[in-house]
Amino acid sequence: MATSDLLRAALRYAESRKNLVGCVCGLAGVGLTLAGAGGPLWPVVVAGLYGAGALIAPPERPPAPAFPDPAEQLDALRGDLATLRGYLAGVELPPAARTRLGEFDALVGALLEPGWVSDPEQVRVLARAVRQDVPEAVDAFVRTRWWNRVVPGAEPPERHLERQLGALHEEAAAIADALRETEERRQETHTRYLEIPPPEVRRPPEP
Repeated sequence: MATSDLLRAALRYAESRKNLVGCVCGLAGVGLTLAGAGGPLWPVVVAGLYGAGALIAPPERPPAPAFPDPAEQLDALRGDLATLRGYLAGVELPPAARTRLGEFDALVGALLEPGWVSDPEQVRVLARAVRQDVPEAVDAFVRTRWWNRVVPGAEPPERHLERQLGALHEEAAAIADALRETEERRQETHTRYLEIPPPEVRRPPEP
């Protein structure tokens, strides 16, 4: 180990809780020695109290990892949704798939409005749909449609695209349902709170 590494390790230990608690206990041993309780073995008493303090000191805790703020993630996701819209505007799609995409876009756009989605799992589902699933579904459709024109297949590619977009819309709709249920429970709780009769106001006795 290099000298600089040893120096850094020594500095970390000097600032650690174990060293600070040990020093406090060691100072208590010095106080006992000055009071005459240590006797000739006072170095052993001081060292023993320092070691006991270092042992009982709470361990050092590394700082918790800092993960991205969900609000910041949603800001980035709104920008990605705008990018996806630009991409889809330049793709030739069948009317049914275009309608499905319009429904999905409207629902996801509403979910990404500030103040709604905050659950990390819901953010992950929306991010996966916008950044991966929809582009992959549309790109696979475009490629398969080209080959289907050259060598017709058994099933039209637009049917798969419509099924994929339907599944993605159901995922987003499930998030919207969960948010609606949360707001309904909040509203019902507030109604019950307001309907509780107030306690009787007792008038003070007349003199």
